[in-house]
Amino acid sequence: MYRIAVVGATGAVGTRMLAMLVESTLPIEEVVALASSRSAGKQVRYGDQLLTVQTLTADSFAGIDIALFSAGGAVSKRFAPIAVEAGAIVIDNTSAFRMDPNVPLVVPEVNAQALTTHHGIIANPNCSTIQMVVGLEPIRQRFGLERIIVSTYQAASGAGQQALNELMRETQAVLDNKDSEPAILPVAGEAHHYPIAFNPIPQIDVFEADGYTHEEWKMIHETKKIMLGDMDAAALKVTATCVRVPVPIAHSEAVYFEVSDKNATADQLRDALTGAHGVVVQDDPAQQLYPQARNAVGSKATYVGRIRPDQEVAGAFHMWNVSDNLLKGAAWNSVQIAETMMDMNLL
Repeated sequence: MYRIAVVGATGAVGTRMLAMLVESTLPIEEVVALASSRSAGKQVRYGDQLLTVQTLTADSFAGIDIALFSAGGAVSKRFAPIAVEAGAIVIDNTSAFRMDPNVPLVVPEVNAQALTTHHGIIANPNCSTIQMVVGLEPIRQRFGLERIIVSTYQAASGAGQQALNELMRETQAVLDNKDSEPAILPVAGEAHHYPIAFNPIPQIDVFEADGYTHEEWKMIHETKKIMLGDMDAAALKVTATCVRVPVPIAHSEAVYFEVSDKNATADQLRDALTGAHGVVVQDDPAQQLYPQARNAVGSKATYVGRIRPDQEVAGAFHMWNVSDNLLKGAAWNSVQIAETMMDMNLL
């Protein structure tokens, strides 16, 4: 029986971690809800129970077996090593450790074996990366994979609860013909903020010197690390354009990819994806069946459809990929990592 701590238990991801723990196969003795002192004393739901939130301190991890972190990178950098020192295995949902060569970056459907190399901390990838690699890994295994060009349509909730609140507030203001001053998106700490209501924003995270945003950088290098074990692997070419869109929950992605087998067909790709763990194929143009963000909300699966060959490039295909960014993109993938570690006798 495991004692599990959820750090950031009052946030959009933390509350869903608690919900996923209720549904998990983990034998759980106790769940401890942790957050900053501002949230101490609040109550969060864990199944039929209400847990009282405790202040996160250096002493919070005594007797804890698994610590799920989703309270921001600074919190993870400070407290994750303390949790490991206390004997816990940390599964971190921030970007704090993702590119650390000594920390496995894991999507269980893709690279569960990487869990065997952990030294106490396992990193949960970026939400947009997770769903893309889940949808592409069955194809890579059968047909090889040489290039990925992805354009994302990412929900406001990917920037946190305040961004989701801003979307709702701005949308209502537009409908009421009132003004609303944006304060969060595209990046809370940036100089300029733009409305998300009725307005896709082609910036997620800060810009790097090369003109790519850090979100795009993460998708490129996380994909390489997850699939090939090397964040700079040259064998797989990846590029991304990441856009925040006025959708509450569930990211969508238009994925162009080139496989090694130039004789591969769209039907063969669909066959490879049908029945793949964590993947649901919704692909029937004649019936207008394809993945939609609103239908993915609340689901642990990654949905794929619109699978079709490129008309100009042999061995190239297009796919539409949709998943709940707060579940498979964060909370569920974290709990799934813990389940996988248990199944592999790593806990």
